[in-house]
Amino acid sequence: MSNIPNNLKYTDTHEWVLAENGIATVGITDHAQSELSDVVYVELPAVGKAFKAKETVAVVESVKAASDIYAPVSGTVTEVNKNLSNDPGLVNRSPYEQAWMFKLKLSDAGELNSLRDAGAYKSKIG
Repeated sequence: MSNIPNNLKYTDTHEWVLAENGIATVGITDHAQSELSDVVYVELPAVGKAFKAKETVAVVESVKAASDIYAPVSGTVTEVNKNLSNDPGLVNRSPYEQAWMFKLKLSDAGELNSLRDAGAYKSKIG
């Protein structure tokens, strides 16, 4: 059973979002890291680059596959988690706490309403 924190929002493509004060912190869910298996590389976006919702922002590579990470909402990257460059396995060990991937300054906070809550995400992944 995957860990699905109640305080986060979720996408259909398995990103999680914590929105606070106009900034969205983004990572991939426990379910996603479990499906990928051992993560060996994370390609992060450039700080200052703007993305629209559902655009590819980052890439996670595991021993099993490479997977695109999508912007859950539109915004500009304000910070990336540089710890993932040295230790991509954080994605497997701590998907919600230490392995956040990037932070976006929201350009349309209303897009957060299109994301799933924990219960709806749990129903999606079964």
